Amino acid sequence: MLDHIALTVSDYERSREFYLKALSPLGYGLIMEHDISGAGFGRDGKPDFWIQRGTPSGPIHVAFSAADRATVDQFHSAAVKSGARDNGTPGPRPEYHPGYYGAFVIDPDGNNVEAVCHQPAPSA
Repeated sequence: MLDHIALTVSDYERSREFYLKALSPLGYGLIMEHDISGAGFGRDGKPDFWIQRGTPSGPIHVAFSAADRATVDQFHSAAVKSGARDNGTPGPRPEYHPGYYGAFVIDPDGNNVEAVCHQPAPSA
């Protein structure tokens, strides 16, 4: 099990503001911030996603778990409004598995950021 992940970002302040807004629908907030490790975002008082100043080593993919499909939709909307580039609108991804519902954006440093819900579609 992963404890945390850190991304090096080219413009710390821009990325800090982007992730504050983009991760808010997922219940993430800024938990702590200091010069050594950068900004730690998380839920329930535990920072598990960090950004730090420096030269990015290249694009990565990171996926955040969403409680439901509406939250995936809200993440995508908030991220795009905060300057992300769409990389896959919210929707089912049956090629992964039948209940997979995800949305993808490209952050300010070119990383592919996803929100995903693994719950089956609500019944009508």
